[in-house]
Amino acid sequence: MVFSEEEVSRLFRIRKTVMQMLRDRGYLVEDFEINVSKHEFKSKYGERKDLFIHKSKKDNSNDRIYVFFPNEATFNVGILNIYYNFMASTKVWRAILVTQMSLNHYFRKCINGLSSIFYLEVFQEAELLVNIKEHILPEHQILPEAEKKTLVEKYTVKEIQIPRVQVTDPVARYYGLKRGQVVKIIRPNLQYFIMVDDY
Repeated sequence: MVFSEEEVSRLFRIRKTVMQMLRDRGYLVEDFEINVSKHEFKSKYGERKDLFIHKSKKDNSNDRIYVFFPNEATFNVGILNIYYNFMASTKVWRAILVTQMSLNHYFRKCINGLSSIFYLEVFQEAELLVNIKEHILPEHQILPEAEKKTLVEKYTVKEIQIPRVQVTDPVARYYGLKRGQVVKIIRPNLQYFIMVDDY
């Protein structure tokens, strides 16, 4: 199967956003991978599954992630099991699934049921057509655990007093943030902190 011109344009933008997102999360992504031309993209990829990505963190090559682009528009348990078995066999516990359509409640429940073993994020293709970071004014910095502890001690606050943002917030999802992580938001003449939560 070869992509139509419309699909080429769409998937070219989606893959670029994914590569930028991975770099922003601290994965090793080179400039040429983000700046690939549409012509190069078209000559290299013919099916969604060919878009598969495997990356490691810059500072820890053992911290790896996969990005899957299923060919199938609709999902079934067999496809999900293929991904989980592949992840288990290669000892990669984190992945992003880029789907053509939203997953139904049943599949979301299956994914949540395995969250103690695998961390699988799901993005619909439409959510990745535009990089939201390019449309957000303030800078976001994820605080390492040590800096989070320093913040709490410096301002003599309890974690529950830090303003919250839902784990489903678009920026939290872009950065792959988990419950309990703190983000420093930098605006002109203003800095503040928020904590990711699943309230």
